[in-house]
Amino acid sequence: MSGLPGNGSPLSPPSAKGVAGVSRTIRVLLTGFGGQGIVLAGHILGKAAAIYDGREATLIQAYGPEARGGATLVQVTISDEPILYPYIDSADAILCMSQEGFSKYGPALRPGGALLIEEDLVRLPDSQLSGRVFGIPATELAVEAGRKMVANIVMLGFLVAVTGVVGRAALESAIRSTVPKGTDELNLGAFARGFVHGELLLRERNIDPD
Repeated sequence: MSGLPGNGSPLSPPSAKGVAGVSRTIRVLLTGFGGQGIVLAGHILGKAAAIYDGREATLIQAYGPEARGGATLVQVTISDEPILYPYIDSADAILCMSQEGFSKYGPALRPGGALLIEEDLVRLPDSQLSGRVFGIPATELAVEAGRKMVANIVMLGFLVAVTGVVGRAALESAIRSTVPKGTDELNLGAFARGFVHGELLLRERNIDPD
């Protein structure tokens, strides 16, 4: 998969701050299948933004059939000013951990947005391979970290490195305050693996994350 053209950030305007006084709002969809911890990942992301980065954040969770093993969807909006509409029609970034999730929600990615996929679980059509696509073997890295179940946390590390949606320290603090006691080092290790993978991928593609 090819990278972004030029040296711009993966989240180019309208999401990134341009001139002083312009609010930075980022809309993120997280999707996968039941049991992957997509809802937990969304909660950690929103918590990192609202509590540890001092920004505004909203979270919308899909219920109904999506909550019973189908494609799970969580919508997280993060902004520097009050969020008046929490539903996401056009996403700046999509974190995708299942083929069904991509099929259902991939079309919501705005032009120029970043698509982050679990590359062993999601296959893209040829028409999307030249876009802003970033792949990571999250499940494999989770196993290396200690447990397959922390693949969602690997994906969060990848998301933070590639998009800069929240600060690394904020996300790490949100992990520590959210995951069960005794699993913080496991989860932080998973996050670090995803973050490093994202940094290396940006470097390979000559992309400046700032």
